[in-house]
Amino acid sequence: MLFLDVDGPLVPFGATVVTHPGGYPTFPPAPPHDHPLLARVDPSIGPRLLAMRCELVWATTWMGEANECVAPRLGLPPLPFVDWPPPTEEEAFDERAGLHWKTRALSAWAAGRRFAWVDDEITDIDRRWMSAHHPEPTLLHRVDPRLGLRGADLTALEAWLTEDVPV
Repeated sequence: MLFLDVDGPLVPFGATVVTHPGGYPTFPPAPPHDHPLLARVDPSIGPRLLAMRCELVWATTWMGEANECVAPRLGLPPLPFVDWPPPTEEEAFDERAGLHWKTRALSAWAAGRRFAWVDDEITDIDRRWMSAHHPEPTLLHRVDPRLGLRGADLTALEAWLTEDVPV
């Protein structure tokens, strides 16, 4: 299973799509009534994601909207998405201690299965928590939000998803 965040990994915050003749970065205009940052989605990522031997799941605050707005730009079919539960007191405490608010929910959603998670906000605190609390191997892969998911990130995910794991 591969959990995908949208903002940062798939919609980079600092990606330059076009360079103005004066040398400064600009972005193409968004179609009318469209989210202006969606022009930053790299459609070449979609086929590589589809080729991975795993279930793709949206792990984003976009939830189902990712299927309407992001999936078509990547050539992805509608994907399942994590419907975030309201935070508990324990999660609020965890967040104050530095644990990402998605960490517990993704572990619960995976229901003991092996998974990778791509996000721009993952820290070592999340990795340590997952190592201590999730029974199967996990890969928490942090993506630079200025650049988004790149070829090297996809190669690392492909390698981890295809490595043999003892049952």
